[in-house]
Amino acid sequence: MRIDSHQHFWKYDPAIHSWIPDEMSVLRKDFQPQDLQPVLKKNDISGCVLVQAEQSETETVRLLKWAKAHSFIKGVVGWIDLESSDAGSRLKYFSKNSFFKGVRHTVWDEKGEFMTNPDFQRGVGLLAHLGLTFDILVFDYQLAAAVDLVKAFPRQKFVLDHLGKPEINGAPGEDWANNIAQLGECPNVWCKLSGLVTAAPGLQWQAEDVSSYLQVVTHAFGPHRIMFGSDWPVCLSAASFEEVLHLAEEFFKNFSKEEKDKIFGSNAIEFYNLK
Repeated sequence: MRIDSHQHFWKYDPAIHSWIPDEMSVLRKDFQPQDLQPVLKKNDISGCVLVQAEQSETETVRLLKWAKAHSFIKGVVGWIDLESSDAGSRLKYFSKNSFFKGVRHTVWDEKGEFMTNPDFQRGVGLLAHLGLTFDILVFDYQLAAAVDLVKAFPRQKFVLDHLGKPEINGAPGEDWANNIAQLGECPNVWCKLSGLVTAAPGLQWQAEDVSSYLQVVTHAFGPHRIMFGSDWPVCLSAASFEEVLHLAEEFFKNFSKEEKDKIFGSNAIEFYNLK
């Protein structure tokens, strides 16, 4: 089974989705299940993991409703306020839903120090005993704090989204590569091969540049802890779904069938405990 481990749906709202810049104006509209399903089918993708794009439980509820209504949505990574005093009760409430697989916290306007905040870490500490994962969304300059976070919770399953959001422009930077290597040394951390085409300056990506970053994460995590993610529809501001998929398939074309099956499906199934 081939799985897209990272995609989004939303009902566009200029205030909520103010993070979408003018150069990505193609994203300023609704993206819902009926828009993605035929794309997945055309590309032989059996299912996907739906990831939050808002800091609200309202969105989490909406994502779970979409998952219940559409069989190709295999799991949801939602949001709850992990720093809240009632984080435990909210996590227990949502974990009763079999589609609720984990939590993500967006960090567009925050510094990496939030990951070492005692209240936030208390919330992270509640996830493992409920069987919930945590998606790490950080910029490259926040990766050192992410290393501290994952080491503080060795029994918690983490996955790094978008390779830690480096600017893909020529050769990988030394600091980014060193932090990726440290994350790869932690057996509780996976990495999503997502968000690549939108990481190039001016959204003008080059396959050879992307490949050099894929080499670093593949060496750090191995084929058993990396997973393909399209980052649809965000990717559409720089490339089609087909182009994103081909970019990954081309890079891994000489890997064994077993390794490719892991990267394009079974790793996501294992990490998120998908049915």
